Amino acid sequence: MSKSLSETSGRERIGAREPSPPPEPGLYVVATPIGNLRDISLRALDILGGVSRVYAEDTRVARKLLDAYGLKPRLGAYHDYSDESARWEILEAIAAGESVALISDAGTPLVSDPGFKLVRAAIEAGFKVVPIPGACAALAALVASGMATDRFMFLGFLPPKQAGRRAALEEAADIEATLVIYESGPRLADSLADMAGILGDRPAAVARELTKLFEETRRGTLAELAAHYLAAGPPKGEIVVVIGPPLPSEVSDDALDAFLSRHLSSGVKAAASEAARALGVSRKRAYARALSLRDEA
Repeated sequence: MSKSLSETSGRERIGAREPSPPPEPGLYVVATPIGNLRDISLRALDILGGVSRVYAEDTRVARKLLDAYGLKPRLGAYHDYSDESARWEILEAIAAGESVALISDAGTPLVSDPGFKLVRAAIEAGFKVVPIPGACAALAALVASGMATDRFMFLGFLPPKQAGRRAALEEAADIEATLVIYESGPRLADSLADMAGILGDRPAAVARELTKLFEETRRGTLAELAAHYLAAGPPKGEIVVVIGPPLPSEVSDDALDAFLSRHLSSGVKAAASEAARALGVSRKRAYARALSLRDEA
């Protein structure tokens, strides 16, 4: 049965010219701007202005956003250090018929931000969980990077110490996808050097201060970027590193075996890592060949 003209027109108007309806009881996960306050959505403003309560990582940061749009909801804190009682407070409010919004300091909550335990608890309690999409630094950097976007993996923040960071990169080395990583300014040069050493000298982009006055996206190979930030010093702002997928290898088995044979004295894992870095072959392929060569010896 075809829809009437009035039905079609009514559906097309929803969200376009009319404000969102009052929020029903539930948890609303609301994305906020990552820098430019104009990146807030009309629907996000409707929700933040209509819910009973808003919980934020830092109420001081949240207040700046809310004040910019004249919103005065009841405001509370929910962050990484919130204990179970804070979650119960929110769940009890929803159970009493209130609508609650969760926001982060910037971007989409739960993307390297607090909230996972709260969302899981709300779902387990049978409450409605509604995503209000919007800005996300990882996606903004990805689409500006020039790297393939059809398949990507978000790794969040790598471990701060080198041993943990290198181990995490080892696990990601053979993933056939673009990698998206968050990093801090003081660790950037060392992290890029580790990325080049573990992943090979892949094309990459470093995006920082996205949507802000000093927005910058610098592109090059991982080694080039590491050298630049080592010389220039730690950049300011929040940083996203986007790394292209593994480069196709044209190295023959004979050439790989010859390289590995020269490095096997340092161990199978070390030889495979060096082959992956120097020759651009996959770590999985290099490790398998190194094992075979060791067993044949």
